[in-house]
Amino acid sequence: MAAEQEPPVEISEPLLLHDEPKADDDLDLEQIPEWKDQITIRGLFVSAILGTLFCIITHKLNLTVGIIPSLNVAAGLLGFFFVKSWTAFLSKLGLSVQPFTRQENTVIQTCVVACYGLAFSGGFGSYLLSMDEKTYKLIGEDYPGNRAEDVKNPGLLWMMAFIFVVSFLGLFSLVPLRKVMVLGYKLTYPSGTATAMLINSFHTNTGAELAGKQVFCLGKYLSISFFWSCYKWFFSGVGDSCGFDNFPSFGLTLFKNSFYFDFSPTYVGCGLICPHIVNCSVLLGAIISWGFLWPFISQQAGNWYPANLDSNDFKGLYGYKVFIAISLILGDGLYNLIKIILVTIKEVCRNSQSLPTFNDVTDEATKLLLEQKKRDEVFLKDRIPLWFAASGYVALAAISIVAMPMLFPPLKWYLVLCSYIIAPALAFCNSYGTGLTDWSLASTYGKIGLFIIASVVGNRGGVIAGLAACGVMMSIVSTAADLMQDFKTGYLTLSSAKSMFVSQLVGTAMGCVIAPLTFWLYWSAFDIGSPDSPYKAPYAVIYREMAILGVEGFSELPKHCLAMCFGFFVAAMAVNLLRDLAPKRFSQFIPIPMAMAVPFYIGAYFAIDMFIGTVILFVWERLNAKGAEDYAGAVASGLICGDGIWTVPSAILSIFRINPPICMSFAPSSSD
Repeated sequence: MAAEQEPPVEISEPLLLHDEPKADDDLDLEQIPEWKDQITIRGLFVSAILGTLFCIITHKLNLTVGIIPSLNVAAGLLGFFFVKSWTAFLSKLGLSVQPFTRQENTVIQTCVVACYGLAFSGGFGSYLLSMDEKTYKLIGEDYPGNRAEDVKNPGLLWMMAFIFVVSFLGLFSLVPLRKVMVLGYKLTYPSGTATAMLINSFHTNTGAELAGKQVFCLGKYLSISFFWSCYKWFFSGVGDSCGFDNFPSFGLTLFKNSFYFDFSPTYVGCGLICPHIVNCSVLLGAIISWGFLWPFISQQAGNWYPANLDSNDFKGLYGYKVFIAISLILGDGLYNLIKIILVTIKEVCRNSQSLPTFNDVTDEATKLLLEQKKRDEVFLKDRIPLWFAASGYVALAAISIVAMPMLFPPLKWYLVLCSYIIAPALAFCNSYGTGLTDWSLASTYGKIGLFIIASVVGNRGGVIAGLAACGVMMSIVSTAADLMQDFKTGYLTLSSAKSMFVSQLVGTAMGCVIAPLTFWLYWSAFDIGSPDSPYKAPYAVIYREMAILGVEGFSELPKHCLAMCFGFFVAAMAVNLLRDLAPKRFSQFIPIPMAMAVPFYIGAYFAIDMFIGTVILFVWERLNAKGAEDYAGAVASGLICGDGIWTVPSAILSIFRINPPICMSFAPSSSD
């Protein structure tokens, strides 16, 4: 998953594999099941459980920090853990069980990724939440362009209907190009390749022992994370200095400006999964904004903007925070969009690569050739007809053209039609770029649709129309990239392309139900969107402001805000250009503007947690590189999943108004 990568930022896994996989002797002995046999009842049951867990984790990250690491590898690992534990239990009871194959493991992973992917692309922390009344009031009822008519509060049924209407089109848009993308261009899809390597290792004789140790490691840290989160909740009762997720917290003072960190297992786990440069960029962004920029602007109160404004007034410091963050995000996104399109055009114009030849034919080379031939045969065996993909896309588009104006009246049918005409081309660009870089730009394509539609519709509902159009575009390009990533995983694990496509459909259908339901759990239990809540939903405000800008422009920004926004926009593009032009030994230390932008708006409290994760991984890699490679993903998955599991009981306790019994807090001593 999940990059991109923002809205929230979905950061994909680091590039774990640059070379072709080595020959696997077990593939020669393996009996590959038919595509229907690769999809099992137990596999779908496990997929639903893991899909629910991962949706909960994704929602939590959406509504707090907005950084989502790719969870593909975790899905493959947990899928193996659940099914293997179940089959081992039944075997001890003397019951016969169906063998657990790498193909079934891949189907589970595909279903889970498709399911939790909708918690990201469904806009529950961004464009859908931007429509609600709380975000409208947070921006200000008298703010130009922020109209009471442009409000649509979350509702379980209409959100499910919206997700069902828009989520399946991306799966049909690029199915005919699977052969070109995977076999013709031989795109890497790093997260998909890394997941395939993990699954293959589980189902080989040599990898069985390592798999068992990884599963034990995951379970151990999942338990630690769960009980640590429970402990934090127990001591976070009501009180002047207490708050959910703020205990135990420790302050860090930088130039007389403090921000706290609380060793959240989720964010430490994210730090273990995300590349070092992402974590360092987040910390650098926190230091620049909360250590220097915001204190400097605060000193200009009464000069640049009226003093004594509310902390959430866009005519004061809050306006600088939001719009400078938007500028960094747009500058980074626009640069990468242009870059990916140019790279795509350049590569498409080249002739398709031929199969590799070996001048020095060795036993290993012969095995590689035979293995690749076998993979190609399996991948091409179960065809998905072009007429099926085309008719499916047209039929779903027709349904959406009718349904979308009913859900969002300002979004007229002809605007939806135009979106679906250009969407396949954008989906191709995003899928190709993801295959090259592992970085999905779905949110960037969504913002393009947002600005264009908002400006076209104007003051007669442009905000709602732009946000809905953002969802349409983002859902298509995101699901299309996820599908190609899973096709690559299926190719490397000898899974049928048809079983991959069907499992994507099933996983998407699960997500259409599970993602809204798990979001509703948060919505019912917590004060979503409040600046004083741990679930601030930072991108809700940002996306509504983008829609308002598309309609109204920059008329009411505080003094010098527009100039600073322009400066940060240009700086983001310049930093990206420098990253691409500088030699590798230097570019790896240049920060990523998209990651830097996150703490600019939502705060610095998570930056140190993620940095702790990256320091742990860095030291681990220096002391035991093989151990870090084998177990870091399991430790990170355990930390993230354990904290995510605790969210369910904590939400239920909150719904029933059961407060923690003890209030305790640590605070730094006075500096006077």
